[in-house]
Amino acid sequence: MKEAEAKEAGVSSPAEPPEIQEAESVEVPQGDELKRLNAELREMNDKYLRLYADFENYRKRVNKDKEELVKYGNENLLYDLLPVIDNLEMALQHASNDVSSGLVQGVEITLKELRKTLEKFGLTPIEAFGKPFDPLVHHAMSQAERDDVDEKTVIEEYRKGYRLRDKVLRPSLVAVSKKTVSEPVREESEIITTIEEEL
Repeated sequence: MKEAEAKEAGVSSPAEPPEIQEAESVEVPQGDELKRLNAELREMNDKYLRLYADFENYRKRVNKDKEELVKYGNENLLYDLLPVIDNLEMALQHASNDVSSGLVQGVEITLKELRKTLEKFGLTPIEAFGKPFDPLVHHAMSQAERDDVDEKTVIEEYRKGYRLRDKVLRPSLVAVSKKTVSEPVREESEIITTIEEEL
């Protein structure tokens, strides 16, 4: 009686095993159909590989841009602070007569602290005086004939240059040496020949 009621309610009794449905038979493609499916699979695989390579390149580019932003994010600020350093250095040069003054000492301390702070952010001065001229870090403003130094050597620095880590933020403005041009020494025979021709 209970089994009949359970069947009417749609509930199977625990004693009866559940009905097992037969698996539908899967049709395996043959011949041309198989070739077409393999070609589609290769095409989809190629698209996937190209998309994956594009994504990897994009990810690398974004990471590089992020590193550049972190590394050089302060570039504009540091560039705008360079005239402040220049002005403090000029003030010290003009006040070199009165080194004992409290104001001069205050400017020296301020300049020293400013340089130390900016070095923490990667700003370093470019060495120029006495170095060979390098167009990547020096900007030649003039040339002067000098025999006491090698040719193309920086003999004067008009404005200090700076690097931000490995990048030139501002090149040094410099004067460069060149060898003196002397007139070629003429032999006595050449001079005599020239005088005879003139006569």
